[in-house]
Amino acid sequence: MSTTSDTPLDRVARFLDLIRFSHTLFALPFALLAAVMAWLQPPQADSPATPFSWWHLAGIIVCMTAARSAAMAFNRIADRDIDGDNPRTAERHLPAGTLSLGEVIFFAVASSIAFFAGTAIFWPNPLPLILGLPVLLFLLGYSYTKRFTSLAHFWLGTALMLAPISAWIAIRGEVLLSHPLDLLPAIALGAAVLLWVAGFDILYACQDADFDREKGLFSVPATLGGAGALRVAALCHVAMLGMLVVLPWVYPALGVVYWMGVGAIAILLAVEHWLVRPDDLSQVNLAFFYVNAVVSVGLLVATTIDLLW
Repeated sequence: MSTTSDTPLDRVARFLDLIRFSHTLFALPFALLAAVMAWLQPPQADSPATPFSWWHLAGIIVCMTAARSAAMAFNRIADRDIDGDNPRTAERHLPAGTLSLGEVIFFAVASSIAFFAGTAIFWPNPLPLILGLPVLLFLLGYSYTKRFTSLAHFWLGTALMLAPISAWIAIRGEVLLSHPLDLLPAIALGAAVLLWVAGFDILYACQDADFDREKGLFSVPATLGGAGALRVAALCHVAMLGMLVVLPWVYPALGVVYWMGVGAIAILLAVEHWLVRPDDLSQVNLAFFYVNAVVSVGLLVATTIDLLW
C-alpha cells in the first residue's frame, strides 16, 4: 500500500511501472523510423520532399508517449479484477493497492488530454487532430478484446501498426491529401509491425493459457494450446520478415545497410522462438522484452544509417 511517506519520485516511479514505460521501446522506434523515412524520402514529380522539423519530432514523441500511457492505464483499469485473480499479475498496482483507482483514472484522462494537445503541434495539417479521437478509441478498445475474441493479439498489433502510419500522416498529411499512394511505405512498415507484435504477444500470452481458459477469456494459446500458439507466432514473424522485404519496393531509397538490419532481425526472431518452448516458458520475459527491444531499435538505427549514408 502507498503511504504518506512516499516522495514525489516514488509516485512517478509507480506510474512509470504501471504503464511499463520501458516498453515504449516497442512502438516509438517504428514511429520515429516512419518519420525518418518521410523526411529523407527523395522528392519526386508527384511527391515533394518534406523538410525536417524539430517541432514535428517533438509532436511525434509527445503523441506516442501520451497515447500509449493512456492506453496502458486504461488497460490496468479495465483488467483490475482479472489481474487480481491471476497469480502472475496479482501484484500489479491496482489489485495490490499501491495506486488507487481514482489516481489511475486521473492519469489516463491526463494522458489522453496530452495526446490531443500533441496533435495540435502539426497544425496546419488537420489530419492528426481529426483522426486523434478514433485512433485513441481504437487503442483503448484493445483492453476488452480478450473477452470476446482470440484475435486480441492482432488488435494489439493493429494498434501499434498505427504508430508508423500516424507519424507519416502527421508529417506528410498535406501531400497525402493530393497523393494518397504516398502512404504506401508507412502501410508496409505498419503491416510488419502488426505481424511482429501479434507474434510476440502470442508468445507472451502462453503464460496465461490455463488461466484464460478457466476464466472464459480468449487468446490463441488458450484456443490452440502452447504448441499451436507457437506455430501461429512463428508464421506471424515469417510474414513480418516478408513485409520488410516488400518495403524497399514501395520505398526504393533503402539499400544494403537496411538489408543487413533485416538479416539481423531474422536471426533475433529465430533466437526468440528458440527461447520459448511449449514445455518451457521460463525465458518468455527475456524473449519478450530484450529481444524485441533490439529488433525495434535496431531496425531504426540500421535504416537511418542506410538513408543518411
